Amino acid sequence: MKKINLLIILCCITMAVSCQNNNTSTTNSTFKKPTAMESNKVIKNEEEWKKVLSSEQYNVLRLKGTEAPFTGKYNMHSEKGKYTCGACGYELFTSDMKFDSHCGWPSFDKEIGDGSRIKKIKDMTHGMVRTEIVCARCEGHLGHIFDDGPTATGQRYCVNSLSIEFLPTDTTKKK
Repeated sequence: MKKINLLIILCCITMAVSCQNNNTSTTNSTFKKPTAMESNKVIKNEEEWKKVLSSEQYNVLRLKGTEAPFTGKYNMHSEKGKYTCGACGYELFTSDMKFDSHCGWPSFDKEIGDGSRIKKIKDMTHGMVRTEIVCARCEGHLGHIFDDGPTATGQRYCVNSLSIEFLPTDTTKKK
């Protein structure tokens, strides 16, 4: 009987401490001001995306499809400028970051800025473990990133042409 009473007392103490810890973390939390990226998010429902994207772009950017290799308009593209998200126009890459990886899709060794323009998400589809890349502003699917790039970064952002647009140098603006 003493063991049962002791067990009940220990359970009550554990629950009390647990509840107290939860309350403390709630009362001590402060309001976090959204970052510039969080306040610039592009949020649309699927019907709105269907209205602004071609069916091919919608398949890649929203349904995570992939264009056939060696068919994209930016695969062998070498003009100077910036590559933006095909859904929201967010600047992602420059032509100086692009290289020919002979994989059939445009490849870049890094993104513009500090690494916050593209979200990396673990992708375990198709029996593989890969890292999916999506636009941080609209979450449009861009492609995948691999650690087999030939440049100093060692990275290869393998991107669908359908998920990006190109702005020649003379027309690029900060977005």
